[in-house]
Amino acid sequence: MTILKQPIVGTMGADIVGPRNPQVEAQNPDILIPPLTDHGGIPNLKFPFAMAHNRLEDGGWAREVTQRELGTLKELAMVNMRLPPGVVRELHWHKEAEWAYVLNGRVRFYLVDDQRQTLVEDLGPGDLWLAPAGFPHAIQGLEEGTEFVLVFNDGNFSENQTLLVTELFAHTPRDVLAKNFGVPVEAFDGIPAHEKYIFRQPVPPPLEDVRKALGAVTFTDRYVFRASQIAATPFPGGATKVVDSKSFAVTNLAALFIDLEPGGMREIHWHPDADEIQYYISGKARMTVFDAVANARTFDFVPGDVGYVPKTLAHYIENIGDEPVRVLNVFHTGEYKDVSLNNWLALTPRHLVEGHLDVGDPLLSSLRATRQAVVKG
Repeated sequence: MTILKQPIVGTMGADIVGPRNPQVEAQNPDILIPPLTDHGGIPNLKFPFAMAHNRLEDGGWAREVTQRELGTLKELAMVNMRLPPGVVRELHWHKEAEWAYVLNGRVRFYLVDDQRQTLVEDLGPGDLWLAPAGFPHAIQGLEEGTEFVLVFNDGNFSENQTLLVTELFAHTPRDVLAKNFGVPVEAFDGIPAHEKYIFRQPVPPPLEDVRKALGAVTFTDRYVFRASQIAATPFPGGATKVVDSKSFAVTNLAALFIDLEPGGMREIHWHPDADEIQYYISGKARMTVFDAVANARTFDFVPGDVGYVPKTLAHYIENIGDEPVRVLNVFHTGEYKDVSLNNWLALTPRHLVEGHLDVGDPLLSSLRATRQAVVKG
């Protein structure tokens, strides 16, 4: 018989005698029994995709975590989508920018920009694309299908409020369509009466055949970034990789990819100018978020969870399991910035730090002015 933990620390707390949900408690041990350093009223900063409504469509699905699911998501929202072989996310555009990360499989991404440039590219796990607001695009699963996450730069975004080509045709008078394209009204007898959104198609022909069939158009690849081919920066305890406007010129959302070995930790830090949305891909992690005045709250994460940290709030991410943690962090800014607690104290005169914290060695001698984004456990 499994012995359930009780929210008791020394003389604090008491046992639970009412109904319980052991599975949820097991995934959130620092909610059930918070560290004694937790304090105050920081709102919830976690929502699992497992609890997000899943929109089932013809051959695929989509689910989202937005401000409706997690009230703290003010600047960013996230979508998780699955497209099996050939399945299409129909031609559409958004009022928001769309930043994408390929989780599994291979995907073909189509886009036309405001300069009439065409993009048709095949991407694999770890690769990115960016569809600026208003730029029409489509997504299609290749031979093995694909799954990916999308980040939008508005917490109120909803995937269900996309501007779709099928709806544009369905809600434009037929005589206007005929005049626009220079064809008889009867040419539109077969158009759908409603959106397709996600629908089945054959797996598309090879990339070069598709490009050749388009003829003498101007192609571009500036809206995709093959982050899978970029080496991470190693640190004791893990590695990080930054993709922002310095390397991916068109992006207005920066990203930090973090890999943590068991016991490794993304050091205590904060971001001075941008909210951060997180997607946990593997492993078990915990994060404490600190805010004024004396507010702190600790959260636990497993694969498929979404986390959020408002700008300027101090936090860390720690691997508390026995498997590697991989977490994707996306920021509401084109240029990645962070402030390290360790670096800040190291670059402050020793007497000032000592006077504030009432500490000496070994802490003061261990402070480092050089960057070390990940520390070993």
